[in-house]
Amino acid sequence: MKILVTGAAGFIGFHTARALLDRGDRVVGLDNLNDYYDVSLKEARLAKLEGRNGFSFVRADLADRAAIEELFAQEKFDRVIHLAAQAGVRYSIENPRAYVDSNLVGFINILEGCRQTRVGHLVFASSSSVYGASTALPFSVHQNVDHPLSIYAATKKSNELMAHTYAHLHRLPATGLRFFTVYGPWGRPDMALFLFTSKILAGEPIDVFNNGEHARDFTYIDDIVEGVVRSVDHIAAPNEEWDSGKPDPGTSDAPYRLYNIGNNNPVQLMDFVAALESALGKKAEMNYLPLQPGDVLATYADIDGLAHDIGYRPGTGIKDGIAKFVEWYREYYRA
Repeated sequence: MKILVTGAAGFIGFHTARALLDRGDRVVGLDNLNDYYDVSLKEARLAKLEGRNGFSFVRADLADRAAIEELFAQEKFDRVIHLAAQAGVRYSIENPRAYVDSNLVGFINILEGCRQTRVGHLVFASSSSVYGASTALPFSVHQNVDHPLSIYAATKKSNELMAHTYAHLHRLPATGLRFFTVYGPWGRPDMALFLFTSKILAGEPIDVFNNGEHARDFTYIDDIVEGVVRSVDHIAAPNEEWDSGKPDPGTSDAPYRLYNIGNNNPVQLMDFVAALESALGKKAEMNYLPLQPGDVLATYADIDGLAHDIGYRPGTGIKDGIAKFVEWYREYYRA
């Protein structure tokens, strides 16, 4: 198949594009290579893809309507995996307009491209952040998510609503994946694992928010990619038992599905730090801070839907996953 992967120079997009190429798909990677974090890391990821048989790269911004229209008209994609977005909960508090441009304007351009060229299936990235103020664990796609705690979360919830509308009006098959704290080699420098590793190795204290009383459903990148690729092949279909009198948020009478994609195993932040200390062979100095605006206390993914529909089962524990990240980090940064 010919598959568009947006955010191909990003963390999840890079790994997804590589997996698709490994199985023989043709991949067009889209990215704007913005400077939200170190551009050289994005370029290094991209260098691993460029030159591979079946891969081509387009540098463009999602919010550039003309560029996205031209791309879809020229390429006629079979599938679209939309992973590009302005990420980060805390950054969204300071720079909300960046999220509107990328996550809302950009997403409507992707939806229109899919509609106009009759793409067979759209798989798009949502986030565990949409659960917001909810404390009903484990988080389920069948529960209400109307109380986001950040603009980032609100844009991801909006993406789900927009995709459902296109599935309803235009019968565009659409699958949304709510990612839960993805980590691993080639990860994002603004994420905790990356920040903690660089500071511990430099002998600097790490910032531990909410005094370490956090839990996250950390999910290793290889498990995430397996779920994304399987989801592309499992085209969203209407739920024949959907009841408008008792509407289920996770399904629809339109060809639309929502899934959590996580490890189904929340880890306490201090256990996460201990696993990192073990992998690095060095203790961390900790700077304990209060809960940050926009943060939630815990995430925990109910993955029953994804397990049932595509056979998804994460297989990487936190100790093994962190050890693999540290091995990559030491090699890449010669640390």
